[in-house]
Amino acid sequence: MSGPQCCSNPPALDPASGAGHVENLAGFSTYVSGSLHSKLAILLASDIYGYEAPNLRKLADKVAAAGFYVVVPDFFYGEPYVSDKPDRPLPVWLKDHGPAKGFEDAKLIIDALKSKGVSSIGAAGFCWGAKVVVELSKVALIQAAVMLHPSFVTVDDIKDAKVPIAILGAEVDHLSPPELVKQFDEILKASEVDSFVKIFPKCAHGWTVRYDVNDQTAMACANEAHKDMLEWFAKYVK
Repeated sequence: MSGPQCCSNPPALDPASGAGHVENLAGFSTYVSGSLHSKLAILLASDIYGYEAPNLRKLADKVAAAGFYVVVPDFFYGEPYVSDKPDRPLPVWLKDHGPAKGFEDAKLIIDALKSKGVSSIGAAGFCWGAKVVVELSKVALIQAAVMLHPSFVTVDDIKDAKVPIAILGAEVDHLSPPELVKQFDEILKASEVDSFVKIFPKCAHGWTVRYDVNDQTAMACANEAHKDMLEWFAKYVK
């Protein structure tokens, strides 16, 4: 279910990071960036390290700069995964913070966005968050989905996707290896759902948000994935 890649390169969390701010949305502490005036919202569902990761918030700001109202909720209720807690290994932590619960919580966030006058919503999920996003796509609660280095997503999930979906995978990823991502691609190509599937060479699981800011190559790969994500949202969230 999980492995070392899922837990590699943990970010140094910083509750003060980002150009946006934290507010309460549907009962969740939520990092918010951008203006509601656009009526177009993007929900970012984090990986297991949660919503205080600086690279994730930086990406939220980048999406907001493209004209979207961006929300990054704390779906872990103040308890993101911490790798050096021997009494809370990942399988134990996941029992309390499974993607199924994240999906139910995401529905509350979407309802709250609609109550604020948002007319179109896209969602992107990273690792753990990708499972949340694919569940949203199955019930068409969003206009477009992007999954970046997904965890826990199955062939059956993809068969049930109902909204345009982009999948950005890594060449080095045992959680969603290229063979599985190619299966996803074949299923989507045979369906009515518009899709965009890309495997990034030499990249590893988590590369879009857990890159080293001092590594120019890693940053270039992350930026390329961010660009693909933004183009997908520009196409369908309007």
